[in-house]
Amino acid sequence: MTYSFKKAAAAIVASSALLLAACGGAEEGSSTGSTESSEDKKVLNVGTEATFAPFEFMDKGEVSGFDVDLLNAAAEEAGYEVDIQNTGWDAMLAGLQSGQVDIGMSGITITDERKETYDFSVPYFESVTMIAYKKGADIASAEDLKGKKVGVQNGTTGQFAAESVIGENNKAISKYETAALMFQALQSGDVEAVVTDIAVAVEYAKSNPDAGVETITDDQFVPEYYGIAFPKNSEYKADFDKALNALYENGTYAEIYEKWFNEEPDMEALKQAAQ
Repeated sequence: MTYSFKKAAAAIVASSALLLAACGGAEEGSSTGSTESSEDKKVLNVGTEATFAPFEFMDKGEVSGFDVDLLNAAAEEAGYEVDIQNTGWDAMLAGLQSGQVDIGMSGITITDERKETYDFSVPYFESVTMIAYKKGADIASAEDLKGKKVGVQNGTTGQFAAESVIGENNKAISKYETAALMFQALQSGDVEAVVTDIAVAVEYAKSNPDAGVETITDDQFVPEYYGIAFPKNSEYKADFDKALNALYENGTYAEIYEKWFNEEPDMEALKQAAQ
């Protein structure tokens, strides 16, 4: 799938809460291991960071978004129930490592480094990195980030992409715990640009038309793929791989995708990425 900015801008469904509305409750709930439901279905604890619209965001006290709809459908297909908690990014990853969280789903890019610590499902979404900046910042490419104050969400591929351009541990990079805080820093002028995933950047710009935010991509930012994360050697990975493949084949994935992005997914790209 070629995920163009033009398509994304027209396609992404805005949440009324958006990123900034969600930044207050990043530590809701706690994970205590999987349990059994009244129907004898195992309930899996899911961690997420719900400031990443349109993938996950808080809506009337509930975690909503593309990831949520897809995970619920995959869990039903696999014979499980899920309890999705807005744990925050770091707590989600720590919970996966300790085994207190059965599943992590928060637009998590599959990388070789992360595979050393976590298991991942087959890819379920193709993305690319995008730069968002305040109008007048004179940014036309990734190289223009040099000499600028840049905001990233800590521990994400947006951080890694920014560091690939201006250098690891560069003092010009400010790291934030959530995407909401990162965009707040952009809006307040603490940073001149932020580097994040395309769908999230476009969502912010679309939902904040008076913020004066513009967005660009760059050819040096290569496509990346999201996966459902599990603790290493998880017993659930195979079940969710099978479930996702079933959703790809029976059309459920396409229905969910079209609901949130208003276009058809490129299934061949996902299948090729899984090889």
